[in-house]
Amino acid sequence: MDQGIIASLLQHPLASALVILDRNGRPLAANPAAREHGLPATVAAYGALLEDLRLLAADGGLVPCQLPGGPHGRFDGWMRAVHDAGGNLLAFTLSVPEPVVADTRAAPADLQAQAQMEALLREQQVHLREAQRIASMGSWSWDPASRQFWWSPEFRALLGAGDAPLGGRRHWLRQLETRSRGLLRQAWRRMLRDGKPSTLALELPRGTEGTLHLRLWLQPLLGPDGHIQRVLGQVQDITEQHQTDALIRWRTELLNRVSALGRIGGCEIDVLTRHTQWTEECYRIHGLRKEPITLDQVLALYTQDSRDAFDAALVRIAAGGLPEQLDLCFYRQSGLRVWVQVLIELDHRDGLPTRYVVLFRDITREREASERIELLAHYDLLTGLPNRMLLREQTADAIEEARDRGAALAMLFIDLDGFKTINDTFGHATGDALLKAAAARLHQVLRNADLFGRFNGDEFIVVLRDLADPEDAGHVARKLIASLAEPLQRGDTTLKVGASVGIAMLDEEHGDFDTLLRAADAAMYAAKEAGRNTWQYYSQDALLRIQRRLEIEHALLGAIEREEFSLAYQPLLHAAHDQPPAIEALLRWHRPGIGYCSPAEFIPIAEKCGEIVRIGDWVLAEACRQAAAWDRAGLQFDRIAVNVSAVQLRDRGFAERVIDTCHAHGWPPQRLELELTESALIRDTDVLRHCFDVLERHGVPLAVDDFGTGFSNLHYLNRFPVGRLKIDRSFVQGMLHDTGTAEVTQAIVHLGHALGMKVVAEGVETEQEEAMLRRQGCDEIQGYLYSRPLTPRDLAHWLRQGGAQGQLSLAGAAMDAVRIPVSP
Repeated sequence: MDQGIIASLLQHPLASALVILDRNGRPLAANPAAREHGLPATVAAYGALLEDLRLLAADGGLVPCQLPGGPHGRFDGWMRAVHDAGGNLLAFTLSVPEPVVADTRAAPADLQAQAQMEALLREQQVHLREAQRIASMGSWSWDPASRQFWWSPEFRALLGAGDAPLGGRRHWLRQLETRSRGLLRQAWRRMLRDGKPSTLALELPRGTEGTLHLRLWLQPLLGPDGHIQRVLGQVQDITEQHQTDALIRWRTELLNRVSALGRIGGCEIDVLTRHTQWTEECYRIHGLRKEPITLDQVLALYTQDSRDAFDAALVRIAAGGLPEQLDLCFYRQSGLRVWVQVLIELDHRDGLPTRYVVLFRDITREREASERIELLAHYDLLTGLPNRMLLREQTADAIEEARDRGAALAMLFIDLDGFKTINDTFGHATGDALLKAAAARLHQVLRNADLFGRFNGDEFIVVLRDLADPEDAGHVARKLIASLAEPLQRGDTTLKVGASVGIAMLDEEHGDFDTLLRAADAAMYAAKEAGRNTWQYYSQDALLRIQRRLEIEHALLGAIEREEFSLAYQPLLHAAHDQPPAIEALLRWHRPGIGYCSPAEFIPIAEKCGEIVRIGDWVLAEACRQAAAWDRAGLQFDRIAVNVSAVQLRDRGFAERVIDTCHAHGWPPQRLELELTESALIRDTDVLRHCFDVLERHGVPLAVDDFGTGFSNLHYLNRFPVGRLKIDRSFVQGMLHDTGTAEVTQAIVHLGHALGMKVVAEGVETEQEEAMLRRQGCDEIQGYLYSRPLTPRDLAHWLRQGGAQGQLSLAGAAMDAVRIPVSP
C-alpha cells in the first residue's frame, strides 16, 4: 500500500478510530482517534484471538470485531481486508466508529468491563470454531520466513493428530493419496510462482475408516515487494458430501438406465408459462438433440388427434381432474412412426410453481406387436384380405343391416378349379402367386360395399349387399368366373384356373353366417358336379350331398380297425391263353347296418381327408398276404395287381413300405404290380422320382390304368418305368359302334408295343369285343366276359378249374367293385 496514501488517511481528522494491520495482524499505523483510545495496543495484545477473523475477512467483506477497552469497556468495530488490483492481499483495516473520550483513570468497573469484553471475544472465537467444526472445516497458515505452519485444532482433528505435533508440510503430505499428493505439490508450486489463490480436492486414506475427501483453500498474502509474506488456508471435510454426490450420481445413472431400458422419459411443464424441462430419455424417444425446445415444437411432431387429446387432458387436469393416461402417436423427423403411452398429473409443492409432470413410455414395439396380432387374427397374410374370423363379424353386421332395411343379401362361395393341380405341379411359390393374382381379379369385379375375404386354401367368400334382385347374385357370379378366363403368366409358364361358385340367399332358413356358409358351400359342390367353372344357387339336394360326404368322411375313420374293408379279385387273361392269368385286387367297403358303399363315392373322399394312405397300406398288405397264401396252395397265376392313389405316391416312404410289406408276407416284389392313374405321373417331383427309383430297383412292375382318359403324355411314359398300359373300358364299350373309338384303341395298342409295353383291355363283356381286341394285338383281357370280381374262396376255385370255362360268373360275387383310385 502506498505510504503517501497511508499518511494522508491517518492524518485526516476522522471521528472514527482506524488501525492498519499487516498480513500477520500486527499494527502498522493508527490515526489520532485510535491512538487516543489505545486501540493499536489492544490489537497487538489480542492479535492471536483475531487470527480467525482475519481469515474470514481475507475471503472478502466486512467482519464484525469486538475488543476489550474503550469508554464503555469494549470497542465495536469492523475488520476488512485490503487487496491490490490483482486480488492480492495487502493489509487489514480495523475501524471503530466515533469512540467517546473517557477518563483515563481506570476504575474497577472499567477493569470488570474489560474482562467481560475479553470473555465475549473468546466466546466469539469459540462460536467461530464450533461453526468450523460443524462444517468440518479447519484453518492453517504458513510463514515463509520461518517456514513454520500453524494448525487450528479443527485441522488437527481432521487429520486425526490430536495434540501431537504435526511437523512440517512433508509430514502430513506423505499421508495423502498418491494422486492427491501430486495435485497438492503442483498447486503449491503454482502458488509460490504466481502468488495466486487456488482450491483443490484431496483424498486422505484413514485405514479401516476409509478415505477422507478434503477441499483445500490456499490464500497467499503478498508484501509490498510482491513476495509472499504469509499463506492462509482452510480445509473442509467433504467426505459425506462426496458420498452423497456419488450416491446421487449412481441413482441418477441407475434411473437413466432403467428409463432407457423401459424407454420411459419425462418432462415438467409449468402450468402458466408452459416452460418445459425434458429428461435425456425423453429427448431420445422423440429423436431430438439435447437442446432447449418448447412444448409446442415437440407437439408439432404429433398427429392432430394426438395433439388435441394431449391439450384437452392438460385442460381437464388443470381444472381439478384426475391424472390421465393416453396412447399418442407422433412421427420423428426421420419419418419413423412412434407410439407413446403418456401419464399426466398435476404437481403442487410449497414454494414451487404448479406444474404438470408427464411421463412418456415408448410402446411402439407393443403397439406394432398388437397390430401384428390383429393382422394375423383378422387378415390373410398372403392376399391381405379379411380371413374367416373378420369376415364372420362383418357378415353379421351386414345381415343385421339388411334385415333392418329389408334389403336382399347373398353369400357366394368361390372355389378355384384346377388350383390344386397347379400347386402340386409347379410348387407352392407358384400357387401363392396364383392365389394373389386371382384374388386381385375377383376383387376388381366387386363394389366397395361388398364383402370379400379368403376362407381357406383356394376358397373365397363374397357377401353381396343391397341387391335389387336375387338374380343379380348370378350376374355377379358370372362376372367373377369371367375375370379368371384370361390365363395368368408366371414367368414363362401360362396358368389357367376356373371357378365354381355357390350362391345362398339370406332368408328365414339361412339367417346367419354359418347357415349361409353351409348353403353356399353345398351350392358350390353342386356347381363342380355340374361341370365346374359355373355357378349354382343353393338347393336342398345340394345340402344333402354335402351331408353325405361328411357322413362318409366320418365313417372312414376307424373303418380299418372295425374290419369293414375287404378285397375282391378279378382275373386278367392272356390273349394267347398260353400263360397263367394275373389277378387284380379291388377294394370293397361294407358298412354294418347300411350296406356296401361304392369306391367311386368313398375313394375321392378318402383322398381328400388323407385316410387313403392308411387304407392303401392295408390293401397292399392284404393283397400280398392272400397272394402268398394262394401261391403256397399251389395255385398258378402270374402276378397280383393293386391300384395305388396319387396321394400314396406323394407320401414319403411309400416305396419303402411296399417293399417291406412284400418281405413281411413272403411275396416277391417282382410279382406285385402297382396300377397308377395318368394324373399321378404328371407331377414330376423329387419324392415321386425317389419312389419310382426304389420300386424299379426292386423290380416292382408299374401299369398305367384308364389310359387315354387323363393327361396322356408320351414324355412321362418314357421318364418312368411303366410296363403296361390299360385301355379304359369306355373305349372298349364304344369301339364296336364307333369307328373312331376303334381307331383309338388300335393306336393305344401300337403305341404301347412301340414303347416296349404290354397292353391290357379292361371292361370286356362280349365275345365280339374280345375278338376285335385280339385282332388289334391286345396282350391281356379283363372283364365280365371271363369273370366278375370274386371272393378269395371263389377265385381259388376258379384258378383250380384253370379258368377254362371262360365266361364263368359265380353267384357269390354279387357286386362289381371299382378300382381304388379314381382321382389324382
